[in-house]
Amino acid sequence: MKGIAGHQIRGLQQESEINVIDNTGAKVISIITVPDYHGVSRRIPKAGVGDFVIASVKKGTPAMRRQIVYAVIVRQRRPYRRPDGTMVSFEDNAAVLVTETGETKGTDIKGPVAREAADRWPRIAATAITIV
Repeated sequence: MKGIAGHQIRGLQQESEINVIDNTGAKVISIITVPDYHGVSRRIPKAGVGDFVIASVKKGTPAMRRQIVYAVIVRQRRPYRRPDGTMVSFEDNAAVLVTETGETKGTDIKGPVAREAADRWPRIAATAITIV
């Protein structure tokens, strides 16, 4: 996993509901925690584009619902700055389900993926159709 250049603004926190854009059967997940988050004591962990999170499936197929899954955030509504100075934001918050090692669970990703997430997670970059 590679670091991200630029000033990353983390736009999602615990209990945030996120759309799932792959074909694993989950539709909406809710963030439980952000592993490897380094913050102040008792501060709520936040996640941004390219971050690895642990989440619970809220909506989806009956087999997927109420499961604990690993995911990577690939889009966020909150604008963030890239190293060249441009501000980027998306229409929705979206994630892709992955294994604990970072391999994608689904075989198809619908919609665009942020360049920061694609640079950090090569398996997501290989599966994505469009990288913005």
